[in-house]
Amino acid sequence: MRIVVACGGTGGHAFPGLAVAQELRNRGHEVAIWASGRDVESGVLRNWTGTVFSTGARQFSLRNVFAIVCSVFRCRREMKRFAPDALLAMGSYSSLPPVMAAKSGGVAVYLHEANTVPGRAVELLSRFADAVAISFDVTSGYLRDVKTVKTGLPVRAGISCGKRFGFIPANAFVVFVTGGSQGAHAVNELMTSALAMMKNELDRRERPGRPLYVIHQTGVKDEGPVMGAYAHASMPSRVHAFEREMADAFASADIVVARAGASTCFELAACAKPALLIPLPSAMRNHQHYNAEAFALAGAADEGVQSKLTPRQLCRYLLNRYDHPERLARMGERMGRMAAGDAARRLADLVEGKIPDGGSGDAAD
Repeated sequence: MRIVVACGGTGGHAFPGLAVAQELRNRGHEVAIWASGRDVESGVLRNWTGTVFSTGARQFSLRNVFAIVCSVFRCRREMKRFAPDALLAMGSYSSLPPVMAAKSGGVAVYLHEANTVPGRAVELLSRFADAVAISFDVTSGYLRDVKTVKTGLPVRAGISCGKRFGFIPANAFVVFVTGGSQGAHAVNELMTSALAMMKNELDRRERPGRPLYVIHQTGVKDEGPVMGAYAHASMPSRVHAFEREMADAFASADIVVARAGASTCFELAACAKPALLIPLPSAMRNHQHYNAEAFALAGAADEGVQSKLTPRQLCRYLLNRYDHPERLARMGERMGRMAAGDAARRLADLVEGKIPDGGSGDAAD
């Protein structure tokens, strides 16, 4: 088969798409990845040796209407040239032009929704899809009259195979802060202050305990300020705008503080890492809250509300987890139960036309 995997817009859509593309190629299919052309995608796709086509897709807005229409026609031309048998679109605005082009050419269309609450793109495009793959059972309730198949969310290859960074002291308590591939300014500000307070609290204790170490993925804009804040606090740390050794970062962490995008949540699950999830308040339809809620209800993570959090509260929370490692161990065990280890295989089966009889929710436990 010839297959197009349309993914991009953010790392959270690109990484799962890349995982499925690799699975499909391993099965002998000819696979092309279609991305919107944003800079963040180039970092994700740097290890993909196959075809990458830039669609020029843009976010939904009135000012982007002309660019979106141009993207649809660009995709139609490439669709005729490549002549795929199927298209898998991973959601977000980057899915719209490829799906419209596929339908006009009679190509089978499969969608994937990563989050609990479907985004506008998947909701709009689901009527054109042969099936919609979902990550959470609850999502099927939002997509009525649409064939849904629960596959889980694929995670990047090797994410659970990392090793603890050798330069981190063996007895260190490691906090990994990440706002995703583009960073999270509010989380960065809260956590740099909270961790400085935590270090001061630990330094004042009569009995020395485990030293504190921080790994922080900041996003491009905050890399310098975060580095400066930790240097001022004499905080041992590893700070990068984009952490290229994510598997090792996860393996090194005792606890992860992160946004609640679906990709991040399922990577945490794959690595069985306890987490404090701080949903992005402006996320479409508040989907990050519902993602975090699903993991919190399972006892795998805690959820913090950004507008209500203070550095002092975060400091106290982290000190509590520092002092009670058994709680982190329980959370990590429950987090591991949330993993969807065979999601890429299930999605590849779906694209090959192996849709389970009975429709909704039959493809995963």
